[in-house]
Amino acid sequence: MLNLAVIGTGRYGTNIIYAFKQLEYDGIANIVSICDTDEKTLQHQCKRFNLKGYVDYKEMLEKEHIDAVAIATPDHLHRQICIDAANLGKHILVEKPMDITVEGCLEIINAAKRNHVLLQVDFHKRYDPHHQEICKNIREGKFGIIEYGYVHMEDRIEVPAKWFSTWAASSSPVWFLGVHFIDLVRWFIQSNGKLVYATGNKIKLKDMGIDTYDSISAKVLFENDVSFTFDTSWILPDKFESIVNQSIRIVGTEGIVECDTQDRGTRVCTTKKGMETYNPNFILESKDRRGNIRYTGYGIESINDFVYNILYLKNGGDIENLKKNAISAFGEDGLEVTKIAVAIHRSIEKKEIVYI
Repeated sequence: MLNLAVIGTGRYGTNIIYAFKQLEYDGIANIVSICDTDEKTLQHQCKRFNLKGYVDYKEMLEKEHIDAVAIATPDHLHRQICIDAANLGKHILVEKPMDITVEGCLEIINAAKRNHVLLQVDFHKRYDPHHQEICKNIREGKFGIIEYGYVHMEDRIEVPAKWFSTWAASSSPVWFLGVHFIDLVRWFIQSNGKLVYATGNKIKLKDMGIDTYDSISAKVLFENDVSFTFDTSWILPDKFESIVNQSIRIVGTEGIVECDTQDRGTRVCTTKKGMETYNPNFILESKDRRGNIRYTGYGIESINDFVYNILYLKNGGDIENLKKNAISAFGEDGLEVTKIAVAIHRSIEKKEIVYI
């Protein structure tokens, strides 16, 4: 049975703990310990989930018998943690983006290869059944030759201003949101970025003392000459009906597909909260026959996939075969997404087209 650990136990780290505890209940893996530099958060999570906790991730990785670790720290802190985990022989699931520099991604990939560990990036948009159907239709040629597309992904302003106010200035709407759809498009069209032109605005958040972009618009041309526009922002009003507003539109020579993944068809209005839209496809809480809480959805499936990939490899599976057939995103995917995101930010700064 695999022994698992989590580094970073905030909002998304909690989802990972849910998934790992569920795998433990199912007899597939054990979650051994968790780590967080915020002692108050760590104590709360240790008590909540009955887990051993560490403030120092190196101490945890060295002391505990751990096969694999999930890393859900702020974006700019992934690099060294991944390298240290790889050097200690731990399989790695890292939240997107893998790193915010190309050099960092390469260092992480090389460390994983050198130590023969699995390096997987949690781009969970791939696991959404709506997106999987789109991918299948594209691969089968249903829409003909893909020519262009459009993506928007936006968050309410509470995300940078309240949820992640301590580190939002080290991120951007592209790093926090856009990389999801950059990876998704790469996966759909099976091509890497070629060149980028982008613009960005720093207005509202800067006035609030958070020095980062409110919004970024990027035009990306891929190596197969498909072009996509990516509009990202995280300044939607607090009263917008959903935390996330997102959709994708793709046009080919023989068809078009549009997918609104914010409005899944269920809208509610209450006196207390006003209008809301739900996305139970991401994470749905329910109960099994014994009354135990169960979590399902593509936000859980992407985490489970990491564990099942390790088991596949431990049972004699081939890594190249895994990369060929699985929907998982691996280190090389994380690198290509970061190349595009870095080029987007460079284009904004230079006010010119940037070749990738």
